[in-house]
Order: sequence, then structure tokens, then C-alpha cells
Amino acid sequence: MRPRYPTSKALASAAVVMQALVVLGASGEQTRTPDATTLAGLRDLIQTGRIEQAQEQLKQFDASAPLVVYLKGLAFYHADEHAKAIETLMPVVPQLASGSIERREAEQVLGLALYGAGRLAEAVPYLEATRKWAPENIELNYYLALAYLQTGNLDAARPALAVTFGIPPDRAASHLMTAQMLIRLNLDESAASELKRALEKDPRLPNAQYLLGQMALFRGRLDESADWTRKELDVNPGNAMAWYQLGDVYVREAKWDQAITMLQRSLWINPFYSGPYILLGRAYMKTERLSTAEGMLRRALQYDPNNRAAHYLLAQLLQQLGRHAEAKEEFAIAEKLQAPPGQ
Repeated sequence: MRPRYPTSKALASAAVVMQALVVLGASGEQTRTPDATTLAGLRDLIQTGRIEQAQEQLKQFDASAPLVVYLKGLAFYHADEHAKAIETLMPVVPQLASGSIERREAEQVLGLALYGAGRLAEAVPYLEATRKWAPENIELNYYLALAYLQTGNLDAARPALAVTFGIPPDRAASHLMTAQMLIRLNLDESAASELKRALEKDPRLPNAQYLLGQMALFRGRLDESADWTRKELDVNPGNAMAWYQLGDVYVREAKWDQAITMLQRSLWINPFYSGPYILLGRAYMKTERLSTAEGMLRRALQYDPNNRAAHYLLAQLLQQLGRHAEAKEEFAIAEKLQAPPGQ
């Protein structure tokens, strides 16, 4: 799906579209470029999804005229043909009048198309040019920030994210938001640095130490994860996910009673997430409290019926209880959930 972009106030209304079509139909001769009314009408056709209709109308004009090329590129973009949009628009952008609606839109579409095609470094200048006239557009700043992050320019990304999320760019929260986007992009080392910078500015910033603990847990650094998570809970004891994370650490360390305490706290804050129930099911199985374990696993499946791990653990538990027919059904469900779609 293509990113959307801000619509100029100068774009035509439906009435203008109809007027443009009348103008086009009244002349049998090919003209070099569409006039202002026709141009606005064709742009509106493209932006409202009537691509084929617009492309048919464009045949009446000189195919090499910059405005016609621009409209063709715009049509390709709205048809999700990013490669063709890039190929069409890149040479024509310098030919469009500086500051015109067409130049602005071509730069914006080209920047977004390049971003969608993964050509991030090339996308940045076009997105930056667009930001000059749409500085507060949150969607544009979002894509520009992601491009900056993936090309290693964190200092430029931070102000763009600040606009996107409505936070001051020089505050700890800005570093936290930048880190969250970096984590989403699997750029964990940079994320860790941003989180530590956030904590330097505000040592009691909620969620920062939880995220550092989360990244340590993913890497199997259990002591480090526990340390960061406890610090998060000192700041924010109402963070259900932090209690769950600490419980997860204890499960991995086979500290079952401590794990149960942490996971119960998580559920007392947020009883609607399946994760703690699954880990509690495992912990209760390990401590021979099989009836309680079954209750936890069945509760997990109420909230997440397609959770393979919960079905598999429940099957193992039912097997232990001698309920082999039920266990067989749960194993079959778990196996089906593991299979690739369509098999």
C-alpha cells in the first residue's frame, strides 16, 4: 500500500472535473499541454482512483510535455506502480516550475515512491523538499524520520518524530520515541544508545528501562534484563508488561515461585493478555499444581484461541493427567497452527 500525502488546497472539486472533461471532449485536435482547468481535473481523477480514465484523457496531449509526464508519474504512483512512477518522475521534476503545485506534488510523490521502493537515501532530499511547504504534516514527517533512521541520521530523525508524535524534540521523550522506532526497525544497538540518552535527561522516564530490559531478554542476558526491569518497576509499578517480563526472566531461570508472584502481579493489573497465563501454566506444571495450570492455560486460550504454545502446553498437561483423547485433540490443534497457511 502506498503512503498517502497531503492534498493541496488548489486541487479541483468534482465540478471542475466535469468541466475539464467537457473541455477535452470539445476539441478533436491534440494540444501540447492541458490548461489549468483540465490539469486540475486530471489530477483529481488520478487522486480519486480513476486512473484508467485519466490515462485515456492524457493521450490527447503531447506525451513529452513536462506536465503530461508529471501526470503520468502521478497515475503510476496511485496505481501502486512505484518503479514506473520513479522512472517517470525523476527526470521531469527539474522541468516543473519551482514552487508550483505540480513541482511540489512531483517531489512528494517521488520521495514517497523511492521510500516505498527501499531507496531511502534517494528519497530523503525529495521528502525534505516537501517538508519545506508542509512542515507540520505528521505523515510526511513520519516517513522522513524512518528514512533518516535507516540511513543512520538519528539527529535528523528525532525532530521529525517530534512533529509526528507532538513532543518537544530536545526532551527525554523524544529520545524514547526514537528508540522505539529503532527497535521496530531491528536497530537495537542504536535504540539502546537512545534509551540511555533519554535516561540521562530523565532518570525516571517511564518505559525506557523496560525496553532496555526487553532487549537484554531477547539476547538471553537474564541478569541484565532483570536489573533493568526492576528499575522500571521502581519508576512505574503499574506497568503490567514489566511484571510479565520479570516473570519471564524467572521462568527461564526455573525460579518458579518467584515467577508466579511476578506473573500474578501482571495479571492483577491487566487480566486480558494471554502471555502471563501461558507462563503461569508452565510454572504451575513445574510445581505440580496441575489443576491450576490447566485453568491458566484455558484462560490464555480464551484471550488468544490460536496460540500454538498454549495448545501444546495444554496437550502435555492433559497427557500428564491421563486425559489422552483431549490431549490428542490439543496436539492436533497445535500442529495445525504450526503448519504454513493453505496446508
